[in-house]
Amino acid sequence: DRQTMKKRRKKPVPLPLVARGRLAFERLLAILALAAAIPVFMMMEGCRTIGVRPPPGSKPTTVFMEVTGYDSGPNSCGWERDWLGRPVYSYGPMKGQRKQVGITANGRRAKHGTVAADTRHYPFGTVLYIPGYGYGRVEDRGGDIKGPARLDLWFPNERAARNWGRRKNVRVTVWKKP
Repeated sequence: DRQTMKKRRKKPVPLPLVARGRLAFERLLAILALAAAIPVFMMMEGCRTIGVRPPPGSKPTTVFMEVTGYDSGPNSCGWERDWLGRPVYSYGPMKGQRKQVGITANGRRAKHGTVAADTRHYPFGTVLYIPGYGYGRVEDRGGDIKGPARLDLWFPNERAARNWGRRKNVRVTVWKKP
């Protein structure tokens, strides 16, 4: 009986990505999970800046800029904690006064797509396209952001901002409001 059962069983056809054993099964599960997650990440990536698009009827201009990264933390935004643990400004005319962390100069919460610029050159609401970052909107200003050739891009943490670094001669497309 056993002899005939062995003959009847067909050997499984090995797939190129699948070897035998538990490790191979775990590897296959990881590949399948990644394959299922990629469309979700792509969808989320597209949604991150979904509200930031050039205004209709505006003509783009190209400007070469120095572009840096920042986050909402104390090293980027000049705040510290007081003796009660509350965030306060650490320098300037508002030193010691309470600070709302993560709120931009125009009152919105900072998120991917938030750009700090010199608002004398790029008023709030100006839409930009920065290669390697995507679309952004001017919603903040910064102490070191002076002139038409400087931008600061918001990142969710200091590590991501430092990874962006300081990039010079970045070709930025600018759409000012008509």
